[in-house]
Amino acid sequence: MRTEDVLAATATGLWRWDNGAGTVTLDAEAARLLELPAAAGVFRESAVRSRFHPVDWNEIYGVVNLAVAEGTLAEARLRIVDENGRVLRTVRSRSRPFPPETPGSTAYVLVGTVQEVAEPQPGTTGAHTPITGDWRRSREAFLLDAGRALAEARSTAEVLRVASSLSMPGFSPDGLAVFGIAGERLTITGHHGHSVGDEDPFNDMPLETDYPAAEVIRTGRAIYLPSPEEYSRRYPVTWPLARRFGRRSWAFVPLIVAGRTMGAWMAGFRNPVSFSPDERSVLTTVARMLAQALARAGVAETERELSLGLQRSMMPSLGPGIPGMTVAARYVPTGGGLQVGGDWYDMIPLPNGRIALVIGDVQGHDVRAAGLMGQLRIALRAYASEGHSPDAVLSRASRFLSGLTDAYEEGEETGPRFATCLYAEADPETGTLDIARAGHPDPVVMTADGTALIRQTEGGLPLGIEADADYPTTRLTLEAGETIMLCTDGLIETGGHDMWTGWIRLRPILEQDTADLEKLADALVQAVHGPTSHYTTGPLADRREDDIAVLLLRRDGETPGQTAQRRTALTIAQAEPERLSAARQQLRELLHDWADPEQVDAAVLMFSEMATNVLVHTDGDALMVAQATGEHGERRLRVEVADASDELPHRRRPGEMASSGRGLVLMEMLADAWGVDPRGSGKSVWFELYEAEVPGPDGPGRPVR
Repeated sequence: MRTEDVLAATATGLWRWDNGAGTVTLDAEAARLLELPAAAGVFRESAVRSRFHPVDWNEIYGVVNLAVAEGTLAEARLRIVDENGRVLRTVRSRSRPFPPETPGSTAYVLVGTVQEVAEPQPGTTGAHTPITGDWRRSREAFLLDAGRALAEARSTAEVLRVASSLSMPGFSPDGLAVFGIAGERLTITGHHGHSVGDEDPFNDMPLETDYPAAEVIRTGRAIYLPSPEEYSRRYPVTWPLARRFGRRSWAFVPLIVAGRTMGAWMAGFRNPVSFSPDERSVLTTVARMLAQALARAGVAETERELSLGLQRSMMPSLGPGIPGMTVAARYVPTGGGLQVGGDWYDMIPLPNGRIALVIGDVQGHDVRAAGLMGQLRIALRAYASEGHSPDAVLSRASRFLSGLTDAYEEGEETGPRFATCLYAEADPETGTLDIARAGHPDPVVMTADGTALIRQTEGGLPLGIEADADYPTTRLTLEAGETIMLCTDGLIETGGHDMWTGWIRLRPILEQDTADLEKLADALVQAVHGPTSHYTTGPLADRREDDIAVLLLRRDGETPGQTAQRRTALTIAQAEPERLSAARQQLRELLHDWADPEQVDAAVLMFSEMATNVLVHTDGDALMVAQATGEHGERRLRVEVADASDELPHRRRPGEMASSGRGLVLMEMLADAWGVDPRGSGKSVWFELYEAEVPGPDGPGRPVR
């Protein structure tokens, strides 16, 4: 009897599906079953596809792809429909896909049989019912959830945790293991459903071992073991190692990324699993997603380790403590890319026994910014170690950076870069700081009573813009118990803030207890990156993050019983009358919690009169010293403006249209006390205000004297 007669008698047809050519070759019986002209021939793929139910076509497409990947038979049940979509019959296809001859091609040839299946009558039992729509929907929902969860995992540990929590539709494994490769040996990346130490016999196993995971990695093909008998028959050497776990079925699926097998995934089941094509399809899809997630996590962890190593190599340790002072520092990289950037801080011992504190920010958040930062930090350290003054150090650094970036002006997309920097030379014995600033945010001083003040300092252009830029120096004095904060703009502006709103956000943190600088540094970072930062976003639409560097320096020592005081000083040069505005703002900052705002306005007005008189009627500079002492509600403010002129002010009687001559009249009216003190060279004009309670709804408070 001929084979053709046997196939015709059993209503079985033959087909050959060439996916690359888009053609299907059918014999007469296969053509009849697919509701095509009952004659052997070559048909277009679209003509054959139109005879399949759309849902079943999607099913067989996935089954064939799975068979191509595993090198197994593709088996599926398909409904044949007519032109109106009415189901005519159900056929079963058993085919073997032949992989493409060209590496990397997605084309394949499918050769197999098509046989009509008699649907069971009511009351009878079918051998294998088609997959229901509910199961398909459940599987699709599971794969969507699994893909989303694995895509969000950022580390290998998170990927393994997500994989262990997956609940597959209809068959959930109770034991999982992920195998990796280290040279020519098998390693266990992670596992779930096992006790500690259970992985020891399988770890560091040679790849040539007769073990399913090792074979999967060697061949790149999945292995399904539906029963213990099948396991012991195929792998008698390693079966005793697996028998003690009491499982009934196992699936070993390769983890493949970009055509390379990076490991294997084992799923063990307590209950028997037949591993139907649909079940194998789910396992294979999960394995692909798991492999991609592990690859992404590995790249992210490598980049994270690289960035941390780069940070550790470029960020200095603060070294030994400074006598009489306490230092704390933090660096937080930006959230994107390699998490490296151009912010840095440094602490440099100087030849004269002083300490230099440096903080800066190179433009950009990339590897080049980090490289320029490293070069600039080394140059600044070298210039400082030679004993140069703060202004000379920054001038030389600007020339150095300008020379580095000149090489990028032509032929580079990024172009030249600049950097902001603040250099402070601290004297531990006296508490003085000589500060030079290159386009960097001003420092903030926390007084002994907890008040945070922005200290205006002289400044110049950012480093690298002009090779011969000048950087004037400002001298500040830290009293016992006072703290100064140096930071980059990332601490202020991250979260959509400008310089002012960012300062308002940080001020309550700075005015907390600053006894522990390490806790204060952590609190500052948490205010910007912690959970509360989501409720303190700024007014700007641009919410890009920036690197953060912060450096805190406190002068230790406090006299027992000393009255709480806050103090600020500022010099207004003849050539810089615009500094009057900074001095007025500094005075308002000093009195930000004064009880009566009208007294604050009066103090600013009287100071403006005194300082303006110096700039207009003398040839020297004006030195402002403002100090508030006492307990809150009973404080005394004393403001002095000193100059080098011996000419004393005198009261005038200005006419109605006069534009000057009212300074002393205003002080007579607004100050609680005022006076003029001659000095050896020059004089000092001063006034005092005594804090007054603001009248409340129940009556006036303590009157102003």
